[in-house]
Amino acid sequence: MSLASSDNQIISNYDLPLALALSGGGIRAMIFHLGVLKYLAEKNRLENIQHISTVSGGSLILGLIFKSNEMIWPTSKIFLTNTIPDLRGKLCSKSLMMGMIRQLKNPKNFKFLLSRSNLLANTLYSEWGINCKLSEIPDHPVWHINATTAETGKRFRFKKVNFGEYSLGYTEETEKFPLAQAMAVSAAFPGGIGPLVVNTTDYKWHKSSWGKRETEKNEIVLNYTHIHLYDGGVYDNLGLEPFFDTGKQEKKESISSETVLIVSDAGAPLAQNFLSKKLSPWRLKHITDIISDQSRALRIRSFINFSKNNFGQGLYINIKESKIPKDNKNAIFTQSFPTTLKKLAENEFDMILDHGYEACKMRMGL
Repeated sequence: MSLASSDNQIISNYDLPLALALSGGGIRAMIFHLGVLKYLAEKNRLENIQHISTVSGGSLILGLIFKSNEMIWPTSKIFLTNTIPDLRGKLCSKSLMMGMIRQLKNPKNFKFLLSRSNLLANTLYSEWGINCKLSEIPDHPVWHINATTAETGKRFRFKKVNFGEYSLGYTEETEKFPLAQAMAVSAAFPGGIGPLVVNTTDYKWHKSSWGKRETEKNEIVLNYTHIHLYDGGVYDNLGLEPFFDTGKQEKKESISSETVLIVSDAGAPLAQNFLSKKLSPWRLKHITDIISDQSRALRIRSFINFSKNNFGQGLYINIKESKIPKDNKNAIFTQSFPTTLKKLAENEFDMILDHGYEACKMRMGL
């Protein structure tokens, strides 16, 4: 996207606290983000990351990074020497999508055919070893896992200390909620995997009055006994919402003034075509993609304007990095790779990883 090419986004002093937003985009996004993290690790900057917000593929790869390191955020050295080789071996030897299909061998799982995020959660739990609760994720960096509430259209987020959303309320009983389900619902894109159904009566909920502090909360009963959660990308595919106020074009109060915001965007570029067949069901999908792309573009423009006006405080790393030649084979391959959760060949993994690495290197200008 040409609006991302401004040199004003280059970080002048990157030895500062970092808040990292990892977008959605299936396995393509998972590996692209690994490439971005690889570059940061080579600069010994993983230790600077204070907050991470994730959507879809971003949530899946971050959960796998934690699992690879026994639920501890890795040092830059360990990430380079252990984490990347470990995840390369796993993602090139087994498929999340095939794991979901294997879950259907159990007749008890037939009920999840229309809410397949449960199948993904079961796969993450039984085949990938994501068997801890939200309460067991590390304190540092603070991890924001984003979803979308179907009933309200608002951003639903999971954290170590609580989960919920402002219009409904929050619960602090994170010791009851599996991390695998939070990761899976973050990737529950409509028409593909989602939704995940949460029985709200299993938890105690609270809510603060508007303008009151979080400590001034009252216990409530939700209006819904069940809520349906979709991919966080339905609301914000960049995962930027926890850190950045799009309307005001400024950081949120929870983020310190010196913290640098980094967005790693591996979302699929909008297909440049038109389906001429009048009765094609894909026409509606394409129109939906246009609407989604425009919403995403508004967030990007707002963030880039913030970056221009606050030099060194914002960095947008895009899958269509303008400084990489258009005929670069890694760029061409990555940008055309579908949003899927299939197993990768080793050369596919390496090409996407290298493109994420180069995009970060070009944008940081170091």
